[in-house]
Amino acid sequence: MDDTPNSLPATLPALRAKARDAGFIMSSEDRTGSLLAALAATRPAGRILELGTGVGEGSAWLLSGMDHASCLTTVELDPTVQGIAQEQLGADPRVTFVSADGGTWLEDFDGAPFDLIFADTWPGKFTHLDRALELVAPGGTYLIDDLFPQPGWPEGHEASVERLLAELDEREDFRCVRLAWASGLLMAVRAA
Repeated sequence: MDDTPNSLPATLPALRAKARDAGFIMSSEDRTGSLLAALAATRPAGRILELGTGVGEGSAWLLSGMDHASCLTTVELDPTVQGIAQEQLGADPRVTFVSADGGTWLEDFDGAPFDLIFADTWPGKFTHLDRALELVAPGGTYLIDDLFPQPGWPEGHEASVERLLAELDEREDFRCVRLAWASGLLMAVRAA
């Protein structure tokens, strides 16, 4: 079976061209994107949070799966790369771009919980994990990627990944499944 996604968001080619021009190489791969779209589609009128906008490829996948009543909040520290996402996706009224440190944003956020959180950066994954998980609604999903060794990982990062996985596996309030697929994923669903 070929697991290459057969349907890509219409905005993806332009985002990829802009990413190449900017030298941005940290976007989620298409298989992860197709899972994001499918998960977003399971949440009618869903509240979705993306930590780590990058140039917006993950956002494009999420938006492609969302219905018209859903909303996406996407947080990015680097305003230059997030500017690419805003330029390509900003006309969509379902998305709100936040230019901020993800950890600070998580600490300060006092709104309603989210039905789906995609943590694609350090805050919400390797830092501020407990706070991110507090923001997952009962029955909601938390997804992380890049758990397989990647070029450019800092020294000792593999041990950080193993600690993160062990910490998530020990939680009694989430049901976790590791997916040896794409860049290495973990999906956790908050017990209702």
